[in-house]
Amino acid sequence: MSTIKTIVNKLQLPPLNKELLTPFNVMAGVILLIGAVITVLRFTLGLAGVTNLSDNNPWGIWISFDLLCGVALAAGGYTTSAACYVFGLKRYHSAVRPAILTAFLGYALVVFALHYDVGRPWRLTYPLFVQSGTTSVLFEVGLCVFLYLVTLFIEWFPSCLEWLGFKKPRDIIVRMTLGLTIFGVVLSTMHQSSLGALYLIAPSKMHPLWYSSYIPVFFFVSSIAAGLSMVIFEGTLSHKYLHDKMDATYLSEHDGVTFGFAKGAAVVLMGYLGIKIVGIGLDNNWQYLLTGYGAWFLVEILGFVALPAFIYAMAVREKNLQLIRWASVLTVLGIVVNRFNVSLVAFNWQLPKADRYFPSMMEIAISLFIVTLGILIFRFVSTRMPIFYEHPDFKEHEAVELHEHELKPHPQTWGH
Repeated sequence: MSTIKTIVNKLQLPPLNKELLTPFNVMAGVILLIGAVITVLRFTLGLAGVTNLSDNNPWGIWISFDLLCGVALAAGGYTTSAACYVFGLKRYHSAVRPAILTAFLGYALVVFALHYDVGRPWRLTYPLFVQSGTTSVLFEVGLCVFLYLVTLFIEWFPSCLEWLGFKKPRDIIVRMTLGLTIFGVVLSTMHQSSLGALYLIAPSKMHPLWYSSYIPVFFFVSSIAAGLSMVIFEGTLSHKYLHDKMDATYLSEHDGVTFGFAKGAAVVLMGYLGIKIVGIGLDNNWQYLLTGYGAWFLVEILGFVALPAFIYAMAVREKNLQLIRWASVLTVLGIVVNRFNVSLVAFNWQLPKADRYFPSMMEIAISLFIVTLGILIFRFVSTRMPIFYEHPDFKEHEAVELHEHELKPHPQTWGH
């Protein structure tokens, strides 16, 4: 009973006042209201009542944006954890909790969005617990996403336990950090690439410039760049709007994290550009570059891969934080463009224009509803739980853990 009272007291909201009626809150409230109405329509009228999906286009924007983009942009969880705990780059430790929270919410909302897209959402768990269908790539994606979502929840849970004041359960989970990180990296490697592998079964439906036997590799490598850039992007927004929730340690390490991740993103993007060019060469698809689709492909490759890679590299050399932030925005947009190109633009490219898919306004509204919901939950959690700061009751515990794992303080090399 005392535990329930503690949770209820922690969750108490401030009274409604003018400070809560900000333009963002009002707009978010309108979006949530519209989303709730469309949700009722979706589950009463079915997919045909709110979407433009068809037999030719069974996967629309809810898969392209909510799933493919959502999973890729949530890759900051495994990239940041791997950098800190697997590769021993402890100077990025302050970025782990925000990245894990972003990843956990990202994957949770991906699963939430699937309930809209699946014709019979109450059977969403059937592939795992009723009919496994282990020869299907989609089964592997579903299993890995399910397991990784559980892993992310466990990785995030210590911050919740610190907020509630439960020391022993928190300490037990913290000791599992390295194992959870390794398990998460393995799962992420599998399902990030397998999302691309889903399109291997449709060579006749995809444009040759985007179809490749190496598309699983493309998806995995690009997810690393997406994860690194998303950590920078999320950190920039948090630094501006949640600055008062950050302690001195986070603030002092913020610039170092930004520069380090920018350097990594530049290297990964250049590698991604290289393997994309190799892919065109191996399939001998050079002639398609002279077509209209080829022009759009070059916009994606040069404008959203080569350009941000160059900006990242130049910004790191010049120690220009503002340029790095713009490069992160460009990279995040590039990932969205790529996933849309693979799943919408290049898919069914030979169909007449009248038979091509374009999302309905209600489909777009639901996607906006899900993104808004994620932002609001992130703000709610990060303003209450120790995400951007160390809980005062656990600072001593953190010091002991750092000593036990031989985590030596890293000299600050970047000015704030």
